[in-house]
Amino acid sequence: MPRAEGPKAQAAGPERRWDDMRSVIRQNAVCALMAACGCAAMAWVGLVSFLWNDYDNEARPALEALTHGHLADFLRLAPAYGGSLLERAPFALLPGVWGGGSLAVYRMVALPCLLAGAVLGIWLVARMRREGRSTLARGVTLALCVANPVMLAAIELGHPEEMLGGALCVGAVLLAARHPGSRAWSLLVGVMLGLAIANKEWALLAVGPVLLVLPSKQRLACLLAAGGTAAAVLAPLLLSSGGFVAGTRALASPPSNIFQPWQLFWFLGDHGALVHGAFNAPKPGFRTAPEWTGVVSHPLILLVGAAITVGVWLRSRRLSARDALLMLALLLMLRCLLDTWDVVYYPLPFLLALLAWEVRGPTSRLPVLALSCSVLVWVNLEWMILHVSPDGEAAFFLLWSLPLTVWLFLGVFAPDRLARWTRRGAGPDGDAQETSVSALGRLVSTS
Repeated sequence: MPRAEGPKAQAAGPERRWDDMRSVIRQNAVCALMAACGCAAMAWVGLVSFLWNDYDNEARPALEALTHGHLADFLRLAPAYGGSLLERAPFALLPGVWGGGSLAVYRMVALPCLLAGAVLGIWLVARMRREGRSTLARGVTLALCVANPVMLAAIELGHPEEMLGGALCVGAVLLAARHPGSRAWSLLVGVMLGLAIANKEWALLAVGPVLLVLPSKQRLACLLAAGGTAAAVLAPLLLSSGGFVAGTRALASPPSNIFQPWQLFWFLGDHGALVHGAFNAPKPGFRTAPEWTGVVSHPLILLVGAAITVGVWLRSRRLSARDALLMLALLLMLRCLLDTWDVVYYPLPFLLALLAWEVRGPTSRLPVLALSCSVLVWVNLEWMILHVSPDGEAAFFLLWSLPLTVWLFLGVFAPDRLARWTRRGAGPDGDAQETSVSALGRLVSTS
């Protein structure tokens, strides 16, 4: 008969877990410190003031009502992304402990968004360290998560929640692949996905990639957990007759005159009367949108996302985490192309998904693609505003975004064909051709 375990053997389990935890903390301490420094630098540079940005116009009245204890007014004044404000409400109440004012509230509600990027960066770097990736590659990856110039622009415009949503979506895909056979784990994935959807509705695009990573038996539980979590967060806002309901209806099918240069429909607009933006500021060179674009833009994003999800499911009933991340990057890139409201912080979730896909590949190179796309987004949607006409901005956006979208589409649906095209375009030298094909073949390979 087997021996009964003594007290020392029983205590070995907790002691081992504690040793493992301390080992994990030691291994990631330097990375966590660098991430904290990056978050502090972003906060120092980007959270100087909220005057004249979207936070001042949209979120501040609701959060001021909340900090003064007027919950009903908070629900009534919440904007279309009121779910994100509800998720970050505890951080808005913290400045009351030390008597902080409106600026302190503004900074504190941005903190969880910065921390979400930091946690994602530490997670990605930890895996890269285990795989023996170079210090430079790990540093670039962490920098793109915590000190991305696109994230800085999002903070300055008052929309740090875009980083929170992107990190939650990418994290849900990564979690789904970690313990795919566990029902409890699939429920946790669903909770994370539900928080992303409640944060901002565009996260519905992540439902397909997340579910396709899980085994078929776990998908319903994950979906129910996601729906329940999103409903629990949004229910108070839906029951109030305030700005959230009106804003959600406007987002679903907005007859809006918002028409930015960085989207697919720009050149269908008309150079007619002078366009005016926020605070009635004139916008010379801008086009007037055709009426139908505002009606079809947002529904078209969801429709295309659903069609791609069904197409991927028919082609492969289950995806690896890396394939799902590439699919997520494609869907989020299409969101930018098809949304007439596209602004500088819209591509941020796409950049996170692309980065996670790139660093999880077998290649040991730097995440050049995610880095290049971050630079292109910043140059196109930030720098060119001061130096190029709106038509020039739109042309440059389509010049890089359309080929990238086609490349992502082929990577999702036809990786073998993409590899053949690469082989055909390689040089005459046999060794060079083999290296080129091998590198791209690994990048687009599917499980």
